[in-house]
Amino acid sequence: MNYTIKIKKSAEKEIDKLLSKIHQRVSNAIVNLEKNARPVGSQKLHGSSDGYRIRVGNYRIIYTINDKNKIVEISDVGHRKEVYR
Repeated sequence: MNYTIKIKKSAEKEIDKLLSKIHQRVSNAIVNLEKNARPVGSQKLHGSSDGYRIRVGNYRIIYTINDKNKIVEISDVGHRKEVYR
């Protein structure tokens, strides 16, 4: 059950700003979403029917899942203190 990953331009810019060590970990987590859109540790966002988040150290990846079309869309990536603002 493979999903297609789509990354919004704003999220892509945030990923590009990350330091190389955390950048690699975030990139690996995003690639793993292709195989499993709801990995262990992912949490559903309150107030959203299809929004989820996963932790990568102190960073969060915010994404939505469209099960019908098998699409995972990354909407935001950032430090935990700033990503929910």
